[in-house]
Amino acid sequence: MKSNPLANIVREQKAGKQTGLYSICSANSFVIEASIMQAVRDNSIACIEATSNQVDQFGGYTGMKPADFAAYVKNIAKNFGLPEDRLLLGGDHLGPNTWRKENSRPAMEKACDLMSAYAKAGFSKLHLDASMKCADDNGHAPAPEIAAERAAKLCAAAESAWDSSRNTLPAYIVGTEVPTPGGTALGHDKIHITSAADVAETVNEIHEAFIKKRLLDAWERVHAVVVQPGVEFGDASVDIYQPQKAAGLAAFMEKQPNLVFEAHSTDFQPGSSLEQLVRNHFAVLKVGPWLTFAFREALFSLEKIEKEIFFGKGNIKLSELETTLESSMLKNPVYWKNYYSGSESEIAHKRKYSFSDRCRYYWPLPELEQAIALLLNNLSGREIPLSLLDKQLPFQAELIRKGAILPGPRALIHSKIMEVTSLYSKACGFSN
Repeated sequence: MKSNPLANIVREQKAGKQTGLYSICSANSFVIEASIMQAVRDNSIACIEATSNQVDQFGGYTGMKPADFAAYVKNIAKNFGLPEDRLLLGGDHLGPNTWRKENSRPAMEKACDLMSAYAKAGFSKLHLDASMKCADDNGHAPAPEIAAERAAKLCAAAESAWDSSRNTLPAYIVGTEVPTPGGTALGHDKIHITSAADVAETVNEIHEAFIKKRLLDAWERVHAVVVQPGVEFGDASVDIYQPQKAAGLAAFMEKQPNLVFEAHSTDFQPGSSLEQLVRNHFAVLKVGPWLTFAFREALFSLEKIEKEIFFGKGNIKLSELETTLESSMLKNPVYWKNYYSGSESEIAHKRKYSFSDRCRYYWPLPELEQAIALLLNNLSGREIPLSLLDKQLPFQAELIRKGAILPGPRALIHSKIMEVTSLYSKACGFSN
């Protein structure tokens, strides 16, 4: 039986190599395509994750169940030439989050069913997240021993559901100091960096819970713990990693033979900070909004090019993509209203340009899919003047000059997203 790719990352980390794994948390097809393309280019692993609010046993907000998401990603990987054994599917925040308004017993029953569905679908990187409070937790996050007990229940559900005929076993991520799935409402407060003592307590509590559940074999496959190393982003600001503030965490992990850290919210960090995170044993780097942010940047740039080329030509219907996005967000504000504050003009700016990128929830809407399709159709098969590309997508214009990419709109979008994935690839030792 093959080792789980995450186990291999841990082994190389402990051997002193600058090795890591970046995890793509997105259901956006362009993002997944670009990430697969990056892995093909680097001859590396592609780790694609679904979050519990995106994909669950009832469909989540994407309408996909775990088996649907797995098939969706595998089909993209096949189409872009990535062998299935270099695709790692992950499940993020798997626990009672969706049902936290219910009492803990029914919420955990649904959470275990969720975990089983992910395991049955072949997701082999599973985040056991029982950190959120349920209705009967008296208004507070569950005590460490209770959260640990719930995490062990989730693991037991995964172990029972796992198909033993698969050629690898699941690897587990634990940790209670995790950001809210989907992002924190109304920006972010002053960051509390996890202490080494808190990590040690978390690991010990979960270890004890696994022993009680007779999950010793599974414990050997707990390979990462989620902590807060001091990286976060808000609407218009980014907290850059400062290694000296997380020195205690790095020192703690030096002594752990089978563990690394997983860092969430690493979006918008400089490449040098990503490399330093991996060097300090934050070997799993999660990224999501930065990729859909780049996707949105590419689309807005392409729409400006579309208007420059076709404005005033009555026989060409323009995509009106930006206008359609704004209309869709105003019509159904559920995904941004509780996350943005300020004057009307400030909120309007955030709807489009915030780092938290709440507009990512709207791209699957039929009217926006139609606008994107029209934009791509208008620009496909036509020569886009390099002078326009120089203005709107200068990095891609230079790549076209070098013959590194084709000038079509899909290639331009993929390239814009790969500006981000390439930073993660380099930080994790996949490329120079």
